[in-house]
Amino acid sequence: MIDIRKLRENPEPFKKACADKGYTIDVDHLLEMDGKLRDAQRALQEIVTEKNKMGKTVARIKDPDERQQAIEKMSAFKGQEKDLSDQVAHLEPQLNELLLNTPQPASPQAPIGPDESGNVEVRRWGDIPTFDFEPKDHVELGNRLGMLDIERGVKLSGSRYYILRKDGALLHQAVLRLAHDMMVAKGFEPLTVPVLTREETFMGTGWFPEGKPQVYQVPEDELFLIGTAEVPATSLYMNEILDEADLPKKFVAQSLCFRREAGAAGKDTAGLYRIHQFEKVEQVIICKADMEEVEQWHQTIVANSEDVLKALGIPYRVIEICTGDMGMAKYRMYDIESWMPSRGGYCETHSASNLLDFQARRLNLRYRDADRKVHFCYTLNNTVIASPRFLIPMMEIFQNADGTITIPEVLRPYMGGRDLIS
Repeated sequence: MIDIRKLRENPEPFKKACADKGYTIDVDHLLEMDGKLRDAQRALQEIVTEKNKMGKTVARIKDPDERQQAIEKMSAFKGQEKDLSDQVAHLEPQLNELLLNTPQPASPQAPIGPDESGNVEVRRWGDIPTFDFEPKDHVELGNRLGMLDIERGVKLSGSRYYILRKDGALLHQAVLRLAHDMMVAKGFEPLTVPVLTREETFMGTGWFPEGKPQVYQVPEDELFLIGTAEVPATSLYMNEILDEADLPKKFVAQSLCFRREAGAAGKDTAGLYRIHQFEKVEQVIICKADMEEVEQWHQTIVANSEDVLKALGIPYRVIEICTGDMGMAKYRMYDIESWMPSRGGYCETHSASNLLDFQARRLNLRYRDADRKVHFCYTLNNTVIASPRFLIPMMEIFQNADGTITIPEVLRPYMGGRDLIS
């Protein structure tokens, strides 16, 4: 959530954020409603104070007429109190709804653009593979090698489901374990988190209300299935005050993830690219409110994911996301796109976001500095690996002419020491 005080002091950056990010919030109307609510709250407090003060003195008034006048005045105060309470009860949820849907201004360094066409390539790593034979896509490879069974996955659960079998399941677990182990070696605290969490965790991390159509619900228990471990990991200390000495918190959390893919009908229906269930290793940072530090952490978490891709030998490029493609909550954002031969290009496999205090304000996630002053934390997150989407480049890039797949050296300890899937 945005800082309402900053909006009151200078609304122009927030008007620009709405224009740059494609949101239709009327900032002037929001400020007008904020003013009305503050006036009503101030008047209500004055009425309550006066009523309470009079309530303490009315019993001591000896003159009957004077006492009656005081009682009538108190009665009038009660009527005014009710009217003002009704105004506050009416205005408060409307203002909160506007604030929950008001985008955070993007970094001045973020490219401005309407959609993904405005994203900017930052760098590339690795050579795009060439083949002296007709390469197969991951579906054909997976079927021939007994690694993938989409037909039975659909039979069990419907479209966009799959079953990983034999070496498919082993390779899936191998890339997840490698990513997890590399992050633990970098000093990140490993977490196993719930995949069903309360609505407040989704509201707090900014997934709701905007992303609610993408989330599976369990209404009987008032719980929701997470689409990323970012939700529970970032919410871990919600409504708490941390000590600055305990920051930064560096978490790596592996979890199942679920997404409805609402609005994606007919898009990427073949294979493992766009699916409803997957596993992801996620890195989350909670740090103090320092712009230099948070920018350094943003670059660090991107580099962490690049290290995994380099270890695996997967060509990739880093993209800086423009304002129209980054969403409401992000201050600055990068994607990493891995090369996928069957798709003929680089495709998203990682997403790294710097959210400043946007999530922390919604989560009431704070820290106390050395002078005992309380601040909202800054938060960041990034994918370390997400599978089975990541099996697409893994299987396709390392395929051989005879239909086998070479296992990257770094994964062989997780695959029983073998160097080949055949």
